[in-house]
Amino acid sequence: MAEQQKIHPMDVEAAASPTAPLAPREVLGSEKGDPAQHPPQPPRRTIPVSHSRPPKRRGGRCCCRCLCWTGCLLLLLIILIAVSAGVLYLVFQPKAPKYSVDRLRISALTVDPANLNVSATFDVTVTATNPNKKIGIYYEDGSHLSVWYSGTSLCSGSFPAFYQGHRNTTVVNVELSGQTQVGSDLLTALQAAATQQTGSVPLQFKGDVPVRVKFGLLKLRKVRFLVNCDLVVNSLNVNSQISIRTSSCRFKLRRYILQRYMDITCTTQSTSTAKEKYYKTYSAIELAAS
Repeated sequence: MAEQQKIHPMDVEAAASPTAPLAPREVLGSEKGDPAQHPPQPPRRTIPVSHSRPPKRRGGRCCCRCLCWTGCLLLLLIILIAVSAGVLYLVFQPKAPKYSVDRLRISALTVDPANLNVSATFDVTVTATNPNKKIGIYYEDGSHLSVWYSGTSLCSGSFPAFYQGHRNTTVVNVELSGQTQVGSDLLTALQAAATQQTGSVPLQFKGDVPVRVKFGLLKLRKVRFLVNCDLVVNSLNVNSQISIRTSSCRFKLRRYILQRYMDITCTTQSTSTAKEKYYKTYSAIELAAS
């Protein structure tokens, strides 16, 4: 009997995909083409994901800009004011007014040794000169004139209100009167000065006058003219011709500050008390300034 042929089963998948390559890699590469024509791709870089922060507010820059603009505007304003002041000075050429005490007469001087009181009445002749060509001066109400001896006010009065034009000289006669209490030493000195005829008696004449200056058609705000004159007379004899041996006057310009203080004080105190306090303050400031 013929030998029967044995049939062995065959793995189809193993035969279809052999483990070893059938041809070398060089051959496979040559079949795919020239590697120079197909360069290898560079490796891809993985970029990490970053969470971006919101932009900061620019408030600081805005503040700096505002400060810069403010500074520039202030500088421009200062320059404009300086230029305007220079132009006004060149146009008007302002000069300080001049004042002098030309005559002094004592119509009454009573000394009371028992009460240490002194009552005095002085007639003073004041000459006011405005040397300006284009500037006028309005002397207004609320002025105060006084005569002092050894730091004590003997009498006081007021300067009349009027307008002084350009290049004008005005002679004003004012009457000053008052009563004050002094010490025994000052009382003795006043008694000696009232009887002597050829001595040297130092006096002070002080003026505090509110004015308004007029530049052309422009009328400025109210300011104060402060006048302080140092006098030396021969005697304080009543109803006699008093000779003024030396006279030296100083002029100052001051803003209207102390008068406001006096007006406020008058609302809570009597007028005489407020005026006395005001003029004591004014005298202290004048003494420190001189």
